[in-house]
This record gives sequence, structure tokens and C-alpha cells, in this order.
Amino acid sequence: MVESLDARRSSPPRQTAGASATFAELLKRVKAEGLLDFDPRYYAVRLTLNTLLLAAGFTAFFLIGDSWWQLLVAAWMAMCGTQSAYMFHDAGHKAMFRNKKVATAVGYIHANLINGASYGWWVNHHNRHHSNPNHLDMDPDIGRRTAIFDIKQYASRRGVKRFIVRYQSVLFFVLLVLESLKMSKTALKAISQGQTKRPVLEATLVLLRAAIYLTLLFTVLSPLLAVVFLVVQQFLQGLYFGMIFAPNHKGMEVRDGEEETLDWLERQVLTSRNIRPSWLIDFLYGGLNYQVEHHLFPSMAQKNLPRARELTREYCAERGVPYHEVGFWASYREVAGYLHKVSAPVRRGEAEQAMRQRAA
Repeated sequence: MVESLDARRSSPPRQTAGASATFAELLKRVKAEGLLDFDPRYYAVRLTLNTLLLAAGFTAFFLIGDSWWQLLVAAWMAMCGTQSAYMFHDAGHKAMFRNKKVATAVGYIHANLINGASYGWWVNHHNRHHSNPNHLDMDPDIGRRTAIFDIKQYASRRGVKRFIVRYQSVLFFVLLVLESLKMSKTALKAISQGQTKRPVLEATLVLLRAAIYLTLLFTVLSPLLAVVFLVVQQFLQGLYFGMIFAPNHKGMEVRDGEEETLDWLERQVLTSRNIRPSWLIDFLYGGLNYQVEHHLFPSMAQKNLPRARELTREYCAERGVPYHEVGFWASYREVAGYLHKVSAPVRRGEAEQAMRQRAA
């Protein structure tokens, strides 16, 4: 496991060669094998597959009709929504097509129309996360969570949020069911407040999705079943979303302060956790189980991440840079263990003392 922030503070600063020297050699090896080249045929196949998965879900929805068997369709559509999210994720990272207009269209369709998210907001938010992952002041993914990843964050929590923090090693995972709904809420807020470049387009696509979604549910299904379908689909998709992103960085190295303390290579490797690959893991995670490589090479196509993993592991071993990869269950145990440890002073009634010590 990587060293903690406190350990870094108590030890002398490490001498690193800097991004131009340490990352350049790895980048050279990756480019030499063409791993950063565009492969539009690969994404054409992926987009076709996702379309077929969605079509199968809609077909089953109409064929089954007003039956409680529709809850299986709700689970299927939750899976399809997350698989579609991988497409707007890769489009936002410019990993799909050389033609920017085509990639942007893919992003809006899969984010706004299929998932009810805001593509424009997400791209800006996600790019800031990639620049400074796990930095308390610079990574927006850390700041917007109810859970805390450093005791200093506890001071900003109020009311029920303090109760959640107390038991966050469990409640963090329970509350993941709300991730899909939170994504839609964030989209509406971002669009209405002018935080996107194309608010009219984004609003139109989100509202069109809602109109089609609700019309189909309450036309084909009874009112009760329609509501249950909606809840099951949204909760399962939220859980899927959250479980995919939870192990990527949580429990890895955290930094603080007005400046970044790590060079590019260490910033991405030390803050990211890989999940050991298999054909099933690769499909379920959409390539995000190769989190180290994705952060080092965000514009890399999914299909090239396995080879990049081999090169990165070799390079980190040569340079003595800790590279963290674990199995599926171990990744979530590490996350839960970290959340439990961070919130321990709260459960012991020592939060104020811990925050003072943290600030000293």
C-alpha cells in the first residue's frame, strides 16, 4: 500500500526527476507501440453493441408488458445505462474519434439523452479531477461527497451528514443507490445556472429523455409498477455507477495545500488503484479497472489499456514507484477500511482534537 499523507509530511521530500523526465520515457514506450492511436472501428463496434443492448431492453419491455417480470428489464436497463456512460466518458476524453463533432455528438447522446446527465458539466468536472486526483482542495470529486477522506473535511459537515460520516464505511456504499438521481439533479442545476456551453441543447435532450421515459412507463405499466420500475432502475444504476468509481482512488494517497506536491507520473500512479483484470471485470468496469493507465493516458482507447498496464507495471518496477493492483473484493475492503479509519475520531468523540492536530 502507498504511504500516507502523514508519513510524507514527517519524511524528507523525495527527489524526483519531474514529469519531463519520469513520464517521458514511459510515454515514449507507449507511443512506440501505437497505443495512443485512434481506432474508430473499435468504438464503432462498442457503440453498436451498446445500441443492441438497449434495443434488447426495449424489446423485452414491450413484449413483457404490465408484469412484475419487468423488474428484470429494469435491472437490464440499469446495466445498459452504465455501459452507455462509458461511451460518453471516452468521448469526453477524446479517445474515440479524430472528428471532434462526432465525438461530441456521442457524448451528448449517451450523457444527456440516455442517462439524463450533463455532458458539458461532466467534462469540465472530470478534467479537473484528472489534473489533481485525490487532492483535497483541487479534486472536485473529493469535495462533493458526503463522506470524508481526511478529518479536516468533517468541520464542513452538518446534521445528518455528521451521522453518515460516523458510519461512512457502511453508509457510503448504501447511499450509492442515489448516484444516478444525483447525476440528473446536478445536470438540471448546471444547465439552469448556465454552467454549460450549450444549455438549450442539453436541456432539450434531458427533457426529451424524461418525457420518453415516463410516457413509456406509465403507458405500458400500471402506476404502481411504473413507480417501482423507476425506483429499481435508478437505484441499481446508481449502485453500479458508484461501485465502479468507488475503488478507483478512495483509500489511496491524499494531498492537501495550495500546490501540487507530486509530478505527473507519481500523481496518477500513487493515487490510483487497479482491479486485477479478467474478461468479466473488463466488461463490467468499461476499462476503468485499469485506473492507473487511464489516468496516465486518458485519451487511450479501452482496448489498449491491458498492454499499457504491462508497460506501466514494468516501468514503475524499474523506477521504484509503488503500483497498486488488487482483486475485486479486496478493492472494496480497502475502501471500507480507509473510510472506517478516517472516521474513527468521530466515533470516539475526538473529532475536534483530531482536526486541531491535523491543522497544526
